[in-house]
Amino acid sequence: MQRVILHSDMNACYASIEAKLNPKLRGIALAVAGNPKNRHGIILAKSEKAKKMGVKTGEPIWKALAKCPNLTLVPPQYEKYLEVSKLARNLYYQYTNQVEPFGLDECYLDVTGSTHLFGSGEEIANEIRKRMKEELGITVSVGVSFCKIFAKLGSDMKKPDATTIISKDNFKKKVWPLDVSEMVGIGRATEKKLKKIGIFTLGDLAKAPKDTLKRLLGVNGIYLWQYCNGLDLRPVVDRDHKDPIKSIGNSVTTIRDLKKNEEVYNIFQELSFSVSKRLRKANLSAMGVEIFIRNSELQSFSFASRLPMASQSSIILAENAMEIFKNNYKWAFPIRAVGIRAIHLSSYGLDKQIDMFLNYEKFQKKEDLDKAIYLVRKKYGKDSLTFAALKGDIALPKNMTDVITLPLRHYNM
Repeated sequence: MQRVILHSDMNACYASIEAKLNPKLRGIALAVAGNPKNRHGIILAKSEKAKKMGVKTGEPIWKALAKCPNLTLVPPQYEKYLEVSKLARNLYYQYTNQVEPFGLDECYLDVTGSTHLFGSGEEIANEIRKRMKEELGITVSVGVSFCKIFAKLGSDMKKPDATTIISKDNFKKKVWPLDVSEMVGIGRATEKKLKKIGIFTLGDLAKAPKDTLKRLLGVNGIYLWQYCNGLDLRPVVDRDHKDPIKSIGNSVTTIRDLKKNEEVYNIFQELSFSVSKRLRKANLSAMGVEIFIRNSELQSFSFASRLPMASQSSIILAENAMEIFKNNYKWAFPIRAVGIRAIHLSSYGLDKQIDMFLNYEKFQKKEDLDKAIYLVRKKYGKDSLTFAALKGDIALPKNMTDVITLPLRHYNM
């Protein structure tokens, strides 16, 4: 039986929700933007009118204002966006239990088993568009196809508030003329490599020799060839599916440049509280630490190292992160963003010691101390107990929100 896959994408999601919350913002050139004072001065989302003026997501605020001087800027309200996202998913669940989020504003739906109840994929898509507009005040574009990659392409082809069908009969006509950059999974670097050897369209990619693509892009070249030829067999996972957690991390852009090791360590320690908390909730321990650094020249670096023994401790994570930092960063420029990630995860309690010279007693004291801190903060709040060095101005934004990134499901799965 041929699958029927939908990809529903909220049109200008953040901006649309802002206009819904404040009707005065409807129909104007509007953009949701990060707080310039916190160094997040970029466009996060824009309305259709702002888009027509040339405003682009991800560009600096000053550049957007140069294109559109009458642009109205509003700060993001993530909690409101999450509320609407949950309401949308609840609506999707009324048609199928196979609903797979792809970010906050997009979802895949496998409605293969629902067509006998609700009609064809196109009819279901149109009904969803109608209900989203009437019940949530948000428009969506929906792609309908026999596989995920083409459903996603379909939702991007016609906006706003549209349904696009890509079938086995018409995908060569609709998909193959598109530029290679149109496919999810092909970034700038991959696009550059493909165009360098004369592959400009998805049709060129579909007809290219697989061996050539594998030499150029590795196994990803094979996956991309398969997708262009409609051979995407990835399932839409059901509502109860959970990917295994492969890493847990947190990062932040500081409100001023960091110029000393001590300043960097304070950021590592504060971020580690969040990472440690999430490790404990997931009943996991880390066997490694990875750090992320972006300097004032916007150069980014990542470094990683193994821990001597599996740990959940924020103290141990921060100390090892600082050791990695000292061994690798040469202070050519000040630092404006810092991140830490717990990697090589394993179930808590499966102690693995890889350093035979480890002072186990000292290590365990840090584990016990950190657990005590965690329990106090859990009971009385995160501000109830912390390290003295973190009580001053350590260059963090006042409103720190943990952003949990969904596990990455590679396009070959």
